[in-house]
This record gives sequence, structure tokens and C-alpha cells, in this order.
Amino acid sequence: MGIYELLGVRPVINAAGPLTRLGGMPLHPDVLAAMREAAQQCVPMELLQEAAGRFLAEVTGAEAGYATAGAAAGLALAAAACIARLDPAAMDRLPDTSGLRNEIVIQRPHLNAYTRALRLAGARLVEVGYLGFPGQGITWPWQIEAAITERTAAIAYAVQPEPRSVGAVPLDQVVAIARRHALPVIVDAAAALPPVENLRRFIAAGADLVAFSGGKAIGGPQATGILVGRAELIDSVALQHQDMDIYPETWAWRERFLETGRLPGPPHHGLGRAMKVGKEEIAGLIAALRRFLALDHAAERRQQVAQIQSILDAVADLPAVRSTELRDDPEGGWPVAIVRLDERALGRPVERVVNELLAGEPAIAVSQSYLHLRAIGLNASTMQPGEAERVAQRLRAVLGAS
Repeated sequence: MGIYELLGVRPVINAAGPLTRLGGMPLHPDVLAAMREAAQQCVPMELLQEAAGRFLAEVTGAEAGYATAGAAAGLALAAAACIARLDPAAMDRLPDTSGLRNEIVIQRPHLNAYTRALRLAGARLVEVGYLGFPGQGITWPWQIEAAITERTAAIAYAVQPEPRSVGAVPLDQVVAIARRHALPVIVDAAAALPPVENLRRFIAAGADLVAFSGGKAIGGPQATGILVGRAELIDSVALQHQDMDIYPETWAWRERFLETGRLPGPPHHGLGRAMKVGKEEIAGLIAALRRFLALDHAAERRQQVAQIQSILDAVADLPAVRSTELRDDPEGGWPVAIVRLDERALGRPVERVVNELLAGEPAIAVSQSYLHLRAIGLNASTMQPGEAERVAQRLRAVLGAS
């Protein structure tokens, strides 16, 4: 009996993309093999993280890297590192940041539902810029500079697709401002892959800490992420994340931090302790990243386009389908299909269609990102071979029903 059957949970065909609420990406056999191997042996976690970090740094062009429990955990740890730096007393206090440099400046167009991860470390967000003109919002460089005070710990930057990025101060200018004030720049690049070139883009632009999701395009375990950047800041991340129930005399890092005088003593169970990453997740993340780097991404994209185009072809003639659109911008993430529906012809709202697809047999999850257009979305990045045909059949049945 399989685990889902044992628990009474029905798997779904995921045509929505690598969403956390749907469990992310199906894992490739190479990733599963690495996780299985790691699960059968114990290893000092600080050594495993250091080894993984060297690989992550090499891939991204950063000084150092770290495996996190998802991109949101990476942002929380990044904020903690910028606030506490290498001060174990400050680490011990977080998320209480009273008296510390705890402000993070961020442009209003860059605010999203995940920005709160920065607040988990005790940061206070200082919002700058306007919303509504032109496009979705505008910020002037002087507004960022004017918000910087003696309490500023960092400047945050979120990679946003248009139109949200229209009017925002670009990363190179943000970095220039930060450099003038000796401040680090934290980049939220959780969903910035593909394209694969973005792995190096933000570090090359001067960002000090960059957080990626490990469970989306990379194809790693869902509860993994990548944090890369300046070595000193990654050191702070590790010190606030590792199991620190140790004595100074036996600490694996005693020569590195104590005998050099960098720290007066080891910190204990920091803010990141609640965000620990297992050896299995680290192994799976590295295996997935190696595979991601070796992929023929153009061929992979053509395959995904063919899958969702076959679904569009199957439903385009239905009276309930107002129009179909395939968006394939290599700089804008995965190819996505949008199916606009005629609710009058359907006799019910689009939301009902989403629910019917999920409740039926087979259960199918579609993207809800286009409900404001009275449409459903289709993403092939999480679909298994043969599932496009099943999605097309089920869509025809649901959309054709009165």
C-alpha cells in the first residue's frame, strides 16, 4: 500500500506549476537516488553544508553559499545575518531587535506576500516609492537614499515580472546606493528561474545575498532553497542555523571563529534553528541543481510548449472557451497557456470549474493566477509524460458539460 493510499490522500495531476500547496515538482530519479543514499548514513551537518555551499558558490559566482529550507527561510536568514552580523549576543536576541540596526529599506512595488519573511528576523521594513503611476508603481533613487538612517541594516530587492517591475529602481542602481552607505543588498529571486543565466545574474550585479527556491525550476525537494552571497554574511547565516548545542572546546568551528578572535564564543540555537534542512534535502538539492545545469533548456521548453499546445487544441472549439493564448517568453519563466472562459455559456463561474477539475477523476489542478481574467492557466513544468492527454480529456468533459 502506498503512503498516499495509506493516509487516504488522492494525488492530483498538477497542471498548475510547482506550487507549494501542491507539493512542488515531481522529483527526478537522480534526485531521489541522492536523497536515498544520504538518508542511510549520518554526517556532520556543518561539513555537509560547507561542501554544498562551495558548489552553490561556484555555480552562482558568489563567495559562499548555503542550503536553506526554501526561499522564504533564505530571506529570513538573510535578514538575520544583516542585522546580527557576527555578534553572538545579537544572534541570541533575535527576533528582538531593539537597539540594533534593524531597518530594511524596500520599494513598494517589490512588496509581496513573502516579504514578511524578512520580518521573521525582527526587521522593520521601511517602504519607499509610490503605487499607481506609471504602470503599477514608481520609485525614485533619491527616495531609497533618503530612507537610509543609522538604523538601516540592508536594502531588499524582489525580482518581479512586468508590469510590477515597471517604474522600480533597477538592481544596479540599488546596489550603487547601497555601496555608498556600506549596506548589503538582499535579493528575493525565489521564482527567477528560468532562465538558467539568472543563477549568476544577481551576484554579478553586486547583490550581497540572493535567495532562490530549490523546489521550483531546479527540481529539488520542495522544502529547499539556495542562499548565496558574501562569505561573512553566509557565516552569520550558518551560525544562526546550525545545531549549536555544543561546548567551545569541542566546537567544530573553534579554530575558525574562536582561536582567530572573530567570536567570543559560539552562539546557541539561533533564529534559523526552526528552519533546519536535513541531509536528505541537501543531497537532493545538489543533485537537482547538477541536473538542472546539464539540461537542454531549449528542448525542455519546446516539449512543455508542445504539451500545453495539445491541450489548447483539444478545447479551442468548445462553446464555453472564449479564447486561448500561449505565452512563451524565455525571460518570463515557464511557458503558460491561458484559457479564457465564457461563463454565460458555461452556466457557472470559472471558480466552479477549478473546483470541479480538482474534485473529479482524475483530479486536476490548474493555475488560478488568471481568475481575474475569467480564465484558467496551464503549466506543463510539473506534468508527467502522458498527463497532457488526460488533462485535455478532462477539460473537454468539464467545459462541455452544461
